[in-house]
Amino acid sequence: MLDAVKNLALGTALIGGLLAGSAGTPANAQDDKSINIGWTAWSDAEAVTKMAAKILEERLGYDVELTLADVAIQYSGVASGDIDLMMMAWLPQTHQDYMEKFAGEVIDLGPLYTGARLGWAIPNYIPKDQLSSIEDLQKEEVAEKLGNRIVGIDPGAGLMRLSNEAVEEYGLDDYQLVSSSGAGMTAELDRAVQRDEWVVVTAWNPHWMFSAYELRYLEDPKGVLAGVEHIDALARKGFYNDHPEAAAFLARMYIPLEELETVMFKAQETSYEEAVAEYIETHEERVNYWVTGEIGE
Repeated sequence: MLDAVKNLALGTALIGGLLAGSAGTPANAQDDKSINIGWTAWSDAEAVTKMAAKILEERLGYDVELTLADVAIQYSGVASGDIDLMMMAWLPQTHQDYMEKFAGEVIDLGPLYTGARLGWAIPNYIPKDQLSSIEDLQKEEVAEKLGNRIVGIDPGAGLMRLSNEAVEEYGLDDYQLVSSSGAGMTAELDRAVQRDEWVVVTAWNPHWMFSAYELRYLEDPKGVLAGVEHIDALARKGFYNDHPEAAAFLARMYIPLEELETVMFKAQETSYEEAVAEYIETHEERVNYWVTGEIGE
């Protein structure tokens, strides 16, 4: 069921628990209409995952369980077969290390959306002549206004790996890259904006915060924080043979970036469930194509 979300603590113990038991056995072995989807508590991941789950349940008759877990655990789970799907593979650069590690053990079903990007963002009220590039963070007066802090997200996220590389590459040894969560990062951003304070956050598009606040990315002249990315759905080996309808649906599922950001922004005002339901209702022809492969006249 959509509400049956399994909350998993992160860490070594969870990895062992998630991967133990039916090693090598498909997650759907006992029920061929049951699918387990891993997801991360990021706004875009929640939107596309809950949209796919709702369509799988209501249009294709599946019983969907959502497993909340760190990205690294999702890759391990899909590779081992303990998780059927994940909807958040940032490629080609952000999750490059995961894809190399699990090459041949996960199946890429194709992009869910394209044109995504990563970076460090700041509020627009911070003067451009004082802070416009990551290189400007080396200035003593800039570091002081920022409290020598860069607000990050989940420590296992690809964005955090690249951010650590950026800290080293740009010589920002005096800064602390603070691990948090997607929600923690946006909460700290909101507090700073309400007080007109300086703040740098690890950011990505699509994200509702770019609709809620006036933000800009810092220039990244060394190109450390990746370029344009596509976000793909990954499946365990054998998923297509076990669930050909579901696999075909996911291979056809594609959302324009601007429309996904609208869903995410509406979800902040209502809920992801309501925003997803509204999108499905107002894009009937597109959703029908995802499900059936038939193009409406």
